[in-house]
Amino acid sequence: MTCHRVQEEQTETQGRRRKSAEGFTLIELMFVCLIAMIMSAMAIPLVQNGLVSFRIHGAASAVTGSLQATRYQAIFNGYPFRIVYSSTALTYQVQNDVSRTGTFANYCPSGGTTCTVPLAGSGIPLTLDADTTFTFSPGGTVTSTTAASGVTTMVLTYLTKTETITVSSYGNIKVTP
Repeated sequence: MTCHRVQEEQTETQGRRRKSAEGFTLIELMFVCLIAMIMSAMAIPLVQNGLVSFRIHGAASAVTGSLQATRYQAIFNGYPFRIVYSSTALTYQVQNDVSRTGTFANYCPSGGTTCTVPLAGSGIPLTLDADTTFTFSPGGTVTSTTAASGVTTMVLTYLTKTETITVSSYGNIKVTP
């Protein structure tokens, strides 16, 4: 090999090393960071809206589940049950009338005297439009303290979203956003 050829190969190898070691320029990195920040700024409101929807749907599901479970207890046990929703405490309490005298006592499966259940997790600014009491007969019918024409409506609100829960006198439950 000639001396000139060896020198050319060394220069060519050094040139390749320099090119591969250069990397990205500061301007290219700034553009990538800018694009990432814009995409993040667009995604944050979407995620927040999704969380609000998730929480209000969860609270509405908890209310409808408690209504259905209490109605089932009345039908299954053969004596009246009722469920009392508190709009100030955001809780509910299930009660039963084992003796069928119209005197309801708190029903706690754990054996306690009171076992109120929260409507939503702690720290969630949920609101309920009014205190409501549903009474379930062993035949499956429902009466309420706030019923109008046999239909009771409860409105749950979380920040900007609302869910309306409608309960008929036959126990049919409908949730509308």
